[in-house]
Amino acid sequence: MRPWPALFSLVLGFFMILVDLTIVTVATPTIIDKLHASVNETLWVSSAYMLAYAVPVLIMGRLGDRYGSKNLYLAGLAVFTLASLWCGLAGGITMLIIARVVQGFGASMITPQTMAIITRIFPAAERGKAMAVWGATAGVAMVVGPILGGVLTSSLGWEWIFFVNIPVGVVGFFLAVRNVPALSTNEHQFDWLGVALSGVGLFLLAFGIQQGHSENWAGWIIAMIVGGVVFLAAFVFWQSRNKKEPLVPLSVFRDRNFSVSNVAITVMGFVGVSMGYPLMLWAQAVLGYSATKAALLMFPMAIMSIILAKPVGGLTDRVHPRIIVSTGFVLSIIGMFSLATQLKPDTSIFLVAVFQVILGAGNAFIWAPTAATANRNLPLHLAGAGAGVYNATRQVGSVVGSAAIAVMMSSRLSHYLPGAAAHGEAGAQKITDPHVADLFAKAMQQSLLLPASIYFIGLIAVLLYEAPKHTGYGAAAAPVAAPASD
Repeated sequence: MRPWPALFSLVLGFFMILVDLTIVTVATPTIIDKLHASVNETLWVSSAYMLAYAVPVLIMGRLGDRYGSKNLYLAGLAVFTLASLWCGLAGGITMLIIARVVQGFGASMITPQTMAIITRIFPAAERGKAMAVWGATAGVAMVVGPILGGVLTSSLGWEWIFFVNIPVGVVGFFLAVRNVPALSTNEHQFDWLGVALSGVGLFLLAFGIQQGHSENWAGWIIAMIVGGVVFLAAFVFWQSRNKKEPLVPLSVFRDRNFSVSNVAITVMGFVGVSMGYPLMLWAQAVLGYSATKAALLMFPMAIMSIILAKPVGGLTDRVHPRIIVSTGFVLSIIGMFSLATQLKPDTSIFLVAVFQVILGAGNAFIWAPTAATANRNLPLHLAGAGAGVYNATRQVGSVVGSAAIAVMMSSRLSHYLPGAAAHGEAGAQKITDPHVADLFAKAMQQSLLLPASIYFIGLIAVLLYEAPKHTGYGAAAAPVAAPASD
């Protein structure tokens, strides 16, 4: 078994599916124009992907345990790659949304398998470093998405934000076939009632939150959200009563570090999706930047995340996670609040870059160490369940973040520019009136304070971290799961 080649094969596919969470953000005005779609229809290009990604991801972790993580990963990669081709060839907004649903479903099959396989093939002494690479990949992908989307949209057309996945998916598939081992599976009973309760609950909750803004929080939307909460409560109750094979063994939450990591990664999912909208709309509507130039505002943050990925990864097995991750949240809070002060018509781009560097440094100290700490204490037979829960909470955070920032921007625009919400969502044209541009900038500035404030929840949570049981500076390594015999 060669764990490091397997790791790099897995993170290629993982990087690709996470880039697609944010790559559409900058291309939204172009898609509106080229497909003659409304703003709300085009927002569903992102929403459909996030929903189809979030709802089944919990189930996919357990399916990987049952039928083989490698098999699920390869199947998901094939679905995702073919759906990317479908997205690029879509001639209308409805077809694009349907293709994005299929693409999101493929992504949900991939994500928990990557985390579960890494947890099982690396000895405990090296697991922190390996999971740090996985976590850093997630962090970099979230900020590279808008940059790549802007460059491809401006130079080749919006279709290429999807076509670019095809060669990456093909290469990733063959690398995974060659380098990823086929691990042993668990032949246990499958919790079909848990599948139904969790799937329906997550769908109702996520759909209600995502669609609530455009439907003005109508009664049926509130009913969906309440219904989702009820189904998820019933799911938790059933998991506590199921003495056979629960979909989510609640014992995983007895590990404090796993629970804390889930709070932290939910915060990062929220911030990763929500921060781009006010920043990109301000850059295009107030400064008049092209899609590419607007996206490049996030370049310093991406570069800083890449530069720090390796040194931060090396710290995860040697330094207490509370120290590393709390430092990251403090830096991120400073960077995000400072960045918000620069969203004005006469901004200093130099200061924007400086604060993006601080924000990138903070994110680098969160993504990788949080992923490394999440599953470290869990027994290997719970790797799939733990990975499913961890990725489900991150995706729910992304869905909530997308909906919350839409509500926040609409509220601020309605306050400063009544009737301008539709323009604010599209952001396709530069605002020529200086007074209107100033008010629009204030609305985006105040909107960015929402993800900045959410960082405090993560900071409070990670202060509860305790020293992991299996580290490079403490306990002996746990045994590595043996691959299945051919």
